[in-house]
Amino acid sequence: MLDNRNLLLAIVISIGILLVFQMMMPPPEVPPPTEEAGVPGAPPGAETGAIPTPGGLPAPSGVVPGTQPAARQPATEGQAPRIPIEDGRVSGSIPLAGARIDSITLKDYRQTPDPDSSLITLLSPPGTRGAFYAELGWVAADGTTPVPAGDTLWATNDRQLSRERPLKLSWDNGAGLRFARTVELADDFLLTVEQSVANDTASPVTLYPYGLVSRSGTPETSGFFILHEGPLGVLGEGLQEHDYDDLIDDGEIKVENTQGWLGITDKYWLTALIPEPGEAFTARFLHRLEQGIDKYQTDYLRTAVTVPPGGRVAVRNHVFAGAKKAHLLDRYRDDLDFAKFDLAIDFGWFYFLTKPFFYALSWLQGVLGNFGLAILALTVGVKLVFFPLANKSYRSMSQMKALQPEMVKLRERLGDDRQKLNQEMMALYKREKVNPAAGCLPILIQIPVFFALYKVLFVAIEMRHAPFYGWIEDLSAVDPTNLFTLFGLVDWGPPSFLHLGIWPILMGLSMWAQMRLNPTPADPIQAKIFQFMPLVFTFLLATFPAGLVIYWTWNNLLSMAQQWVIMRRHGVTRTAAGKT
Repeated sequence: MLDNRNLLLAIVISIGILLVFQMMMPPPEVPPPTEEAGVPGAPPGAETGAIPTPGGLPAPSGVVPGTQPAARQPATEGQAPRIPIEDGRVSGSIPLAGARIDSITLKDYRQTPDPDSSLITLLSPPGTRGAFYAELGWVAADGTTPVPAGDTLWATNDRQLSRERPLKLSWDNGAGLRFARTVELADDFLLTVEQSVANDTASPVTLYPYGLVSRSGTPETSGFFILHEGPLGVLGEGLQEHDYDDLIDDGEIKVENTQGWLGITDKYWLTALIPEPGEAFTARFLHRLEQGIDKYQTDYLRTAVTVPPGGRVAVRNHVFAGAKKAHLLDRYRDDLDFAKFDLAIDFGWFYFLTKPFFYALSWLQGVLGNFGLAILALTVGVKLVFFPLANKSYRSMSQMKALQPEMVKLRERLGDDRQKLNQEMMALYKREKVNPAAGCLPILIQIPVFFALYKVLFVAIEMRHAPFYGWIEDLSAVDPTNLFTLFGLVDWGPPSFLHLGIWPILMGLSMWAQMRLNPTPADPIQAKIFQFMPLVFTFLLATFPAGLVIYWTWNNLLSMAQQWVIMRRHGVTRTAAGKT
């Protein structure tokens, strides 16, 4: 029957999309840990790269977010102190040697849902494993004027950096230039750095402001094709994303005369440099291999400034180092004019659909107090939006069932003349005003919804460690229960393809019940395919986030209720056993 073929086609398309998801999301490969030792004889935090020049910023000297860095060596006599950072959302410190932003711990985020698990360390200084930091400074146009470097010892009377107390640093180059730097905790995860130069010489001095984000070692990534992790930036009008592998091949990517921001992103965390909006700069994405360690860097070189004799020049820069919260990035985009800053969250090609889904879930979570309940409520809303289409589809299916006797007569009369049979059937559909393709709409219309919700669950940090009820402590992770361990009664580690949680099982049962509401296909091959379909979907969805499986299960239940009501309204009744 053609309606069954259409439904089969819709299911095959759905399975194809799920299989593509599986291909795009292989299990992440965990790279071996890399250790980076300090450079013998170098001062604490000293750079090993070349001195900056207008044509090239320092090469990276380069903690992998989500992992703990190697233990930091305690300060010894003669080492420069660090100024602690204390804020409600972050903690860390800034070294007086180099004054990099190289120690940031996120106080609101932990490794696992366990409240006793360790906090997320985002930035860590040179000399530690996977060093990751931001640096701002000056490049002398003549290449000889002394400017602050990685081992410059800054002076300060401050003992702490907080929202109430900015950190003020100073350094005299001994040749008539006085450098000052003020670091301010401007807002959530945002630092504003003002750099100034006072010229006490008799000649003008030309300097280039620069900024860089450096990372040592290739971090562990999710390994999913649909998510970008690595260097990125909004440069000019568009977003640029460069994978670690691509940057290894390219070595250097340069973007001239632009404005915007750039940095390095992880799945949930971002470290970015944002020059003062409206200021043009030259941006670069770099990679190099140093002592067997991959070094990555994003940097910018702003247009030159000239400090006249007896004059002073100041420039402002921003550094974002924290969690990619959508509302926060939107606020910085709108209030501080950070160009397209919200694109740091990889909502993908279907941004126009995915982001509204996120905001809808976020609003519903505020009303209901739980993201799981928000998913259920959103599913009801989607069902109401698509109710007219579903109603038309199920009405068409009912009409198709009414035409079955006529279709059987046509097959008996025309036999193997398929061309004539198809012509007569199309004429029958046209005469009775029936759309044979309408039966697959209920499945097809939920595919973009499925994809958008998957994206939201996968990329939005608001979903990270968001609990539901019972055993679901993280809607963005797979159901932790497993049938093949008898739900924890048997202590063994089955392979990943033998992971089948309670919610995927419930989803499979709901799909089986929903399919039983439809007539059994006359074709025995189709009938067998339909019998195995719920089992196939059960194992496919078992590896997806629990929130997505909950959505699919609840959607099946709502579809069953909707189909039952509509078919009864059109005089077609069918039980879950498949009998009319």
